[in-house]
Amino acid sequence: MPKVKTHQGTAKRIKKTRHGKLIARAVGQDHFNSRESGKTTKNKRRDFLLHKSNDKLKALIPYK
Repeated sequence: MPKVKTHQGTAKRIKKTRHGKLIARAVGQDHFNSRESGKTTKNKRRDFLLHKSNDKLKALIPYK
């Protein structure tokens, strides 16, 4: 059985926790942030758990 290749784009954006949950950065942090409220800007600094419907992404990062 050959090895499964890791999808590098997914591996750079998503991390797996010890218990198999997926964590990603908040989107929209690059530019046009001056129009956002302070609350929105603060919330974008945090990582967040992906919903269980995105569990198919685990197959793209098998060795992480």
